[in-house]
Amino acid sequence: MNLRSTPREPDGPALAEGPARRSATQARQAVFSAVLDVSGSTRRIAGELSRLKTSKPGIAGRHADLFIPFVDYGVQQLRWIDAELAAVTRLSNTASEVDDPDMQLALLRLTGPRLEAAMLGSILLAVWLDFLHLSDVVLQQCPYYSVERLFRQMDRLQMMLKPAMTALASLEPGQVEATATDLPALIGHLTGDFAATREAVRVAAEQFEKMLVVKDLIEMLTTASAMKVALLRLPPAAPATLGVGLVVGSNGVMMGTQMVVSAEWVEMVRQLVRAGVLSIPVVSAAVRIHAGQVMMSESDQELPRGVRDALGDGPEVRGMRVTDRAGAGMAESPQHHVLPREQREWFEKRGFTGEMSIDQFCVKMERASHEAIHGGGDWRLGRTWAGEWNRMIMEALHEAEAEAGRMLTRNEILKLVAKRMKDYGLPMNFTPWRGQ
Repeated sequence: MNLRSTPREPDGPALAEGPARRSATQARQAVFSAVLDVSGSTRRIAGELSRLKTSKPGIAGRHADLFIPFVDYGVQQLRWIDAELAAVTRLSNTASEVDDPDMQLALLRLTGPRLEAAMLGSILLAVWLDFLHLSDVVLQQCPYYSVERLFRQMDRLQMMLKPAMTALASLEPGQVEATATDLPALIGHLTGDFAATREAVRVAAEQFEKMLVVKDLIEMLTTASAMKVALLRLPPAAPATLGVGLVVGSNGVMMGTQMVVSAEWVEMVRQLVRAGVLSIPVVSAAVRIHAGQVMMSESDQELPRGVRDALGDGPEVRGMRVTDRAGAGMAESPQHHVLPREQREWFEKRGFTGEMSIDQFCVKMERASHEAIHGGGDWRLGRTWAGEWNRMIMEALHEAEAEAGRMLTRNEILKLVAKRMKDYGLPMNFTPWRGQ
């Protein structure tokens, strides 16, 4: 990989910054690659949803009033997924403009819940597209199959998908990771439903003695199934074997065989895990879905051996099993606003809005440390201490603006904040404010 060289001073601190800057650059490139991966899937899904809305005499035929809402549901989910991918891109671009490499990585970690939700959401949406394709074929080719029965099945399946989609769209890290943990089992169940529906259609065809249609129909249903490609798009490259994998058998059931994925995909995931952008539960879920039912039953706490070998079983991977976003006790730790809440309007005037809101820049701390940084338990008394965080950071920012003779830019503020965070020993790992 060719990385753009960055001018550096020949002293110790600058030299030490080299690896950190390379890590930030590699992580940023991995985030962009992941966005392209998921975008490839969403573009395909968007095209298919548009086609289905005009599919006559299928979904858009005589029973359009019943089945078009199912397509519209897919369009609604696609909308939030694409919005999160756009937000990830904007955050990544912002990170690329920040000088401090640790702050760059911290901003990239902010993309994590959005990227994870989009990745998992696109997988679920691809499965939903499978069922829309199935319904479209049945409505076109199977007048002897009960429309009411098909509608009830689709309605039931949508109810099954909704909780997971809602949790992912919330972007709450705990909900995203909990959904990731449950997702392989859900997709396994949906795969069984897909096979059962296809078998019911075949039986209905036989009962109505449509044997000449049956052969072509079953072939169409097999082609309609995108279960075998309801995965992250993999770019062409020299393969690296990860272990057992996913195919769809003649009866529509997932079966384990050997799967190969690109070396680039493995490297992308490795970089995102090491940078703390993707969590182990999400990576594990994606791999289990790739690998099919054989691996869906493995322990949720451990990655399959082939995946550990591919990602590397170093301290980054091992540590994240313990200290991921839903780590023990982390949800109850106090959150410290690095950018003071009482100065929200001041920061908003300088560009801290939307996904760059000050509520995105919180760090989890032990309660004692959080109180100490604010000068003790009484925050009003704490403000009288010159070293109290909020007082210190605002004085530093006001002084910098006075010296510059203008408003500071967002990136100038982040550079100054990064320095103060290092001085105070604050972790450069932001989490969104949860209203504690």
